[in-house]
Amino acid sequence: MDALTTCLVAGGVVLAGVAILVRARRRATGRTDGQATASPRGGPLRLALHDRVRIRDREYAVSGTIRLVEGDWSWVQHLLDDDSGTHHRLSVEDGPEVELVLWTAEPGATVTPGAPTIALGGRRYTWTETGQARYTATGETGLPSAGTVRYHDYQGGGGARLSFEAYGEESWRVARGDLLDPADLTIRPTTEDR
Repeated sequence: MDALTTCLVAGGVVLAGVAILVRARRRATGRTDGQATASPRGGPLRLALHDRVRIRDREYAVSGTIRLVEGDWSWVQHLLDDDSGTHHRLSVEDGPEVELVLWTAEPGATVTPGAPTIALGGRRYTWTETGQARYTATGETGLPSAGTVRYHDYQGGGGARLSFEAYGEESWRVARGDLLDPADLTIRPTTEDR
């Protein structure tokens, strides 16, 4: 029993160390005022309700936006509607380079977060970070206008992502994501004067 306890404690220390390193790395590239940096490219950081976004070969309308802040790091999630009934979102993290991920909801997924690796849909994902952020929501998000969200993020090969989010006291929402190149997006704003 002592060996098992030692292994569990060591595993917890390793996971905590990785979490601290990931968060320190993210904060080193973030701003200290909790606001996203202005991107000289504009683009996905400036999306607004009802803008049209073409991602690869599909077109979406922005139906809502969630702005998240954790410590000195911030990011944005734009909810996208393509009339298919499937929930999509585009997450935008601004740092030295803009990171874009197109997420697709997996409402039937039965996996839960916390394990160092998770298998879903024939892919294996490795844990990268866990945290809790404050958010504000506008548009058709189905969320209160402000609150907190807990999250667990995982990465797989080839730019694959897996995310677990729980807003307020909700149960976990699961989504699979694909890392995008900025060239994968074409944006048509609803107005030019932003």
